Amino acid sequence: MRLFVCGWAYNDTVTCKVCAGEWPAKNHKIAELGLTVAYLHNDQFFTGWTVLVLKRHATELFDLTREERSQLIEEVTEVSRTLAVVFDAVKINYELLGNQLPHIHWHIIPRLADDPAPREAVWTVKHDPKRLSPHELRERVSHIQNHLSIRRGTENSQHGHVPSKK
Repeated sequence: MRLFVCGWAYNDTVTCKVCAGEWPAKNHKIAELGLTVAYLHNDQFFTGWTVLVLKRHATELFDLTREERSQLIEEVTEVSRTLAVVFDAVKINYELLGNQLPHIHWHIIPRLADDPAPREAVWTVKHDPKRLSPHELRERVSHIQNHLSIRRGTENSQHGHVPSKK
C-alpha cells in the first residue's frame, strides 16, 4: 500500500487520510467541483453539515496559487449558498482548521432556527453523533445534489448574459 505523508509543522509523519482514501466516506459524496469534492459530514447533528475537500494535497492556503485560492472561495460560496437554501439556514458557519487532518478541507455548517446552541461553535456542543441510515443518507445527498446542479446550471447560463442598459 502506498503511504502518503504530510510534511507539516506538528509532525512530519502524519498519514494524510484524504490522500490515502480513508476519509471522507465515498458514499457521502455530494459533488465534484473544480478543485474540490463536497461530502456530507458523517455526523448530521447539525443538519446539512458538509465538508469541501481539496482534490490535491495541500495543507495551507498559501500553498495554493492565487487562482486556486480564488476558485476555492468560489466553490465554498457555491456550496454554502446551496446549503443555505436547501436547509433554510439562519447562518452558515465555516471552519478551515487542519491541525487534526492536515489537508485543506472546509467544514460548511448550516445553522438552523431550531439550533440547540446557536451562539456556540459546533465543536463545543456536547451531543451524541447523529448517523443517518443508508436510506436517509442517500435522500439527503440527493436533495443537496439536485439543488446544487440547478444552481450551477443557472449560474453558468448567467455568465454569458450581459444585462441590457436602460
